[in-house]
Amino acid sequence: MFLTKTVILKIANPDDDLEETMQKYSDGMNYVSEVLFDKGKPIPAMKLQQEVYSYLRETLKLKSQMSCNIPRQVAGCYKTLHKQKKAKWQKVEFSPSSMTFSYKRDFVIDEDTVKITTINGRKAYSILNYDYAKQYFDGSWKYQASKVVKHKDGDYYFHLSIEKEVPDKEITDASTFMGIDVGMNYLAVASTTDRKCSFFAGGEIKNLRNQYKSMRKRLQSKGTLSAKRMLKHIAGKEKRLMRDV
Repeated sequence: MFLTKTVILKIANPDDDLEETMQKYSDGMNYVSEVLFDKGKPIPAMKLQQEVYSYLRETLKLKSQMSCNIPRQVAGCYKTLHKQKKAKWQKVEFSPSSMTFSYKRDFVIDEDTVKITTINGRKAYSILNYDYAKQYFDGSWKYQASKVVKHKDGDYYFHLSIEKEVPDKEITDASTFMGIDVGMNYLAVASTTDRKCSFFAGGEIKNLRNQYKSMRKRLQSKGTLSAKRMLKHIAGKEKRLMRDV
């Protein structure tokens, strides 16, 4: 089986070239998003690339690999949106917060440096290689398409995607297996083949979600600007609650 990980490494010396490339990349994503949105339905990534490639290269001055990555990303995003039954066809907007690079085509990396193709050419950036991350530079891992991400703290990080084939774990000697069912009445019910069972109640969580539902209903009926702000605030609180659970 294949083991995949994302190793997050801080870029120690980001510069104006990196920031400008991030902005241009975002401009490209939004241009392609508008082109695809106007079609009213998803189209294959290659067909989209053929339509937008010259604009990305000649007008935005993006490099060749970026001009291939962008339509693939946007096409994938709209395809996912289209698969969601309740989601309406809507234009997706992208902020200048991340960009994707392909290994060996527009980035190479070792344990001290990542070399990235910016709009002004290939640049080398120092990375803060934490002790835990050094194991991923021993030659046994394969590097995949990875991202430069601007975190909320304003710093830039390289999200290195890696993959390695590892032996399947032997389970022939196992005599007991566990299954876990998740839900709202019980956050989790764990049961084993030897008929042992544990319940983790979710009553308090369910009550909180019911309270949020009631609050949303009242606020939606008002329709005021302050009510809309409160709805957004409540949505964030509920999302954080369920993420932490």
